[in-house]
Amino acid sequence: MHQNFDVGRTTLVAAMLGLAALAVHSSLLAEVQKLNAIKAINAAAATAEVTVTPLRDGFSVLMGSGGNIIVFNGKSGKLMIDSGIAVSQPRVEAALARTGPGKIKYLINTHHHWDHTDGNSWVAKTGATIIAHRNTLKHDSVDVHVDDWDVTFKALPPDARPSVLVDREKTLDFDGNKVVIEHFAGGHTDSDLWVWFPRQDVIAVGDVFWNGMYPFIDTQYGGDIDDNILWVDKVLAKVGPNTIIIPGHGAVADRAALAEYRSMLVGVRDKVAALKKEGKSVEQIIAARPTAPFDARYGGAVIAPDTFTRFVYRGL
Repeated sequence: MHQNFDVGRTTLVAAMLGLAALAVHSSLLAEVQKLNAIKAINAAAATAEVTVTPLRDGFSVLMGSGGNIIVFNGKSGKLMIDSGIAVSQPRVEAALARTGPGKIKYLINTHHHWDHTDGNSWVAKTGATIIAHRNTLKHDSVDVHVDDWDVTFKALPPDARPSVLVDREKTLDFDGNKVVIEHFAGGHTDSDLWVWFPRQDVIAVGDVFWNGMYPFIDTQYGGDIDDNILWVDKVLAKVGPNTIIIPGHGAVADRAALAEYRSMLVGVRDKVAALKKEGKSVEQIIAARPTAPFDARYGGAVIAPDTFTRFVYRGL
């Protein structure tokens, strides 16, 4: 069974930025959290090592190119989940080669954010079929401006966009292995999917789960805290004690780690909701430190406690 890796906050900063081997001084954490998170992650991805962690039954997770990349090796090739950041392409390709032979047959995007789809262009050139939710196609077909960090992402080229679309559920046969792809309303965006492998008891859940980190909840593009909690509840109802749960960011986890994450989401949501009901402004709520009981565990990556509080406030 793959347990949650309990790492310190400085290591979490390194992991989020794709610098898993770097010991980040704690004074750098505050500076990192002041930066434009997107620029920080892109800069790290330009040089970071892409590591390979073998799991079981042909699964591996690649870390170091933005979001986690999952690879499942089959007889006919590879099934890949998320494509990372394009600037990492040479190191991602080298890491893929270390997982075993075979070309990429399928690429599934768990949602539309750049750190999970930016590599679609080079993956598409390998001949892979790209699968995603319909809203991933919608968002990645146009220029998207992210107000939180004042960054505009250009539309993906047509051949890098998904050609097989999921509305609610799609079942795929990959070399005799059932692959279940599902969407449940909004989540951390309006384009989230999970990818479930029943035989292997492995599930990739994308950014509805940031293991050991406060998450980005994209209220601008259909996400909110309540729907993110709904997604986590759906995952908890699906998995057992031996299920491998692969988050969008952070270490591979188990059910206990996800349950702990849910407690954090609910705890912060309830405190922010109560203060908002009292008529408190977002700045007053931030000053009340509703995340305080959880900061030691989740406050050590690029999403600072006050930033996460703003995401929660906006979604209520």
